[in-house]
Amino acid sequence: MLYLSTTLLSVFITVSLIPLMIRLADKYRMVDLPNPRKVHAIPVPRIGGLAMALGASVPIILWTEADGFVRAYLIGAGVLVLFGLVDDMRGLGHKVKFTGQLLAALIAVLYGGIRINSLGTLLPGAVQLPEWFAVVLSIVAIVGVTNAINLADGLDGLAGGISLLGFCCLGYFAYLAGNNTIAVLALALAGAVFGFLRYNTYPASLFMGDTGSQLLGFSAIVFAVKITQGNTPLSPVLPLIILGFPVLDTLTVMAERIREGRPLFSADKNHFHHRLMRLGLSHAEAVFTIYVIQAMMIVSAILFKYHSDWFFIAGYITFSVVTISAFAVADHKALRFRRHSRVEDSIKGRLRKIRDNNWIIRISFSLSRIIIPLLFLFSCFLPARIPIYIAVMSFCFGIVILGSLTMRKKYLGGCLRSVLYLTIPLVLYLTEEGRSGWVSEKALFLYHLCFGIVALFVILTVKFSRRTKGFRLSTMDFLVIFIAAVVPNLTGQLSRSHNLGLLAVEIIVFLFSYEVLINELREKFDALAITTVAATLILGVRGFAGF
Repeated sequence: MLYLSTTLLSVFITVSLIPLMIRLADKYRMVDLPNPRKVHAIPVPRIGGLAMALGASVPIILWTEADGFVRAYLIGAGVLVLFGLVDDMRGLGHKVKFTGQLLAALIAVLYGGIRINSLGTLLPGAVQLPEWFAVVLSIVAIVGVTNAINLADGLDGLAGGISLLGFCCLGYFAYLAGNNTIAVLALALAGAVFGFLRYNTYPASLFMGDTGSQLLGFSAIVFAVKITQGNTPLSPVLPLIILGFPVLDTLTVMAERIREGRPLFSADKNHFHHRLMRLGLSHAEAVFTIYVIQAMMIVSAILFKYHSDWFFIAGYITFSVVTISAFAVADHKALRFRRHSRVEDSIKGRLRKIRDNNWIIRISFSLSRIIIPLLFLFSCFLPARIPIYIAVMSFCFGIVILGSLTMRKKYLGGCLRSVLYLTIPLVLYLTEEGRSGWVSEKALFLYHLCFGIVALFVILTVKFSRRTKGFRLSTMDFLVIFIAAVVPNLTGQLSRSHNLGLLAVEIIVFLFSYEVLINELREKFDALAITTVAATLILGVRGFAGF
């Protein structure tokens, strides 16, 4: 319950703060202006990093023990957030930014005890590194990865997506290692990134700025070093696999600048994402490609987590050589992806004809708007008991929705999202904790089957909708689908005891379905609001009545 609460709270706070952050960005001119090196054509607020920092910090402060490591992490992260905010407002030179990164690294290493003391079997006899060398190596690693994620923030959703996958992986490894502190820290950051990405996916309405990208890079490397050093079966080389793609990108770009005699921190368009776009990929296709590569790295880290250190080094070197060689050949031969217009026109033409046949969208959307709320109402009867605090919270949610429905309808969509994003995961989790006695195995099977039916209707609705302002699939949805596919296959006590795989999939299907429904209803939320209030009433009455 702690891990779920951590993730949900950070998502909720981040999403709630973003509208306020956008207004602050306009007031203090924290806006990213277009230029020849950037891919966006209009000014975009770049204050999302502050929303993520605040969203993650609340569950961290509430649910982690304030030991030396946590204090050092929070202080170091605070330093980077402060430097990042000044940079996003006024612009700082690379020397000042580097000073902030160095200061944060020194705090983490000297005060927080973050050390790369061992390289495992890469050294004869797995000897420990000298203290002075461990300190220097740790500082270099922290500053290097902080910069790597910072430099990866070149396309909408790119740095956030890479970091989200990394934090999910680190949270899982922390659980396996019995490190509850790192698990909470990683999931808090993952939740904050998840909430931010809905605004940052192409075309982005908000950027994270240096505040966010430096925070994510610093957090990822600090967590990775913490769980792979010391008495743990995890390889000390694992951080290189989890964070290896942005690191390789940064090293490659730096090497090219040195070879060409240019300043090390000069701006250019030679990053991997720029090269993918030069190959003919669109913005979204380039981001999706890197997501797939990062997902493959994460899966490799999970599958081979207990393999030898030399195995990981050999695998990473092979990956690096293949990647760099592929880009070099593509640049040398000026390769471009060919789009066969006849094939594309044929496929698009068929889809257009299907879309023009309104019966598909009419059936799928009509059934979706009925089945989804009914499934939620039914879910409220499944838990064996509803805790009092959830009953109180449910009544409060119902009052908020009724108030918005009767007095402030312009806020109704946001209220519904907030309530559903908090309530649905709690209800499904309580169902996994213990089901009511009347629920038979057959009924439970049909209940789980309904999620597949809902997913089918929702996909048809999204695919064949002709509404220009409705919900649209994005690269973020790949992250959602990937996490949903991976979680059920994770082994260990966590998945066995709470059946978290199926739980994660059903939560994602529910939230995704409601997101589509809210967008497709075009602010006609009355019926949806009434069913949601009914659900909160059921939970409240059950909690107070004890049935």
